[in-house]
Amino acid sequence: MALISFFLQDLRGGGAERSVVRLANGIAARGISTEIILIRAQGDFLSEVSPQVKIVDLKARRTAESAWHLARHIDRNRPDAVFAHMTHTNVAAVLARSLARHKTRLIVVEHNRFDVALSRKRGLVRLAYKAVPLAYRRADYVAGVAERMCDRIQQVTGLPRERIKTLHNPVVTADLFAKAEEPPAHPWFDGTGDPVILSVGRLTRQKNFPLLIEAFSDLAALRPSRLVILGEGEERAALEALVARLDVGDRVSLPGFLPNPFALMKRASVFALSSDWEGLPTVLIEALACGVPVVATDCESGPDEILDGGRYGRLVPTGDRNALAAALNETISQPPDPAAGIARAMDFNADTAIDRYIALALD
Repeated sequence: MALISFFLQDLRGGGAERSVVRLANGIAARGISTEIILIRAQGDFLSEVSPQVKIVDLKARRTAESAWHLARHIDRNRPDAVFAHMTHTNVAAVLARSLARHKTRLIVVEHNRFDVALSRKRGLVRLAYKAVPLAYRRADYVAGVAERMCDRIQQVTGLPRERIKTLHNPVVTADLFAKAEEPPAHPWFDGTGDPVILSVGRLTRQKNFPLLIEAFSDLAALRPSRLVILGEGEERAALEALVARLDVGDRVSLPGFLPNPFALMKRASVFALSSDWEGLPTVLIEALACGVPVVATDCESGPDEILDGGRYGRLVPTGDRNALAAALNETISQPPDPAAGIARAMDFNADTAIDRYIALALD
């Protein structure tokens, strides 16, 4: 029987991790043996992995150390294909495949602008990012989650275009719609009170939540409104300090990671994405699927592709506080018909993504 493996660091709450769980669950549901190999078996999404999917814990202390453990696992279990996700683990997977005797098919998947992120990395992780142009040539295929990202991968690696594939994330599922109907785990989404702006993502520099909080403070001076940002990360303390400095603490909530953001999305007035760069931001597609109007920064590469140049939601320049505040205000005042956004989200349904992964693994 065929075996398809996914390899990444852990299953902490993030778009890439959520996508891997959906992919593995969907492939296993089709009767194909599936496993998720983790450098460390930890994270919020572990509980969402199907019993049909095997979890392999390498118990490695560092990503570099995991390459040896992964090579041994490949030789013992002989998977037909390994999909590695995230830049530093992708480089470790390339090294592991070089060490292994069994030459499994290896596909490395990029979810983000690794060339932009390089300047913010340190130590061995930075070394892994710098090794990308050489390392990725040793994979069978390199995949990006958006078309523009694939163009960037070709520029950086020099690989022929036929070895670079677009693999959209498996975003829209029946489970998403079911969870959207559940009671929201936040008191501001009960259908009463002021309009609520929602954003979801790790509290990191990439997501530029300070921009969103500053734009919201301008909006709150114009009209009663509230802001909820779901997620955890190293920027929490700085964001809380900014909220206090702008004196909007009674109107901004940072409740942390919630396993079901969809019940909040369905009831939000606007979904906002304020990132400086992205791959294919899953949360933006999820928001469209839930029928909420969206506003996003026009960062490379995902928002413009998802929103078709602004056809399905407002796009504003990155880093532009005034433009973001104005777009939020206009969207609350004149929300679009949700039907078009929902239809656009269905272009990113899980079944299509799963078909593509299986074909690339086993064809």
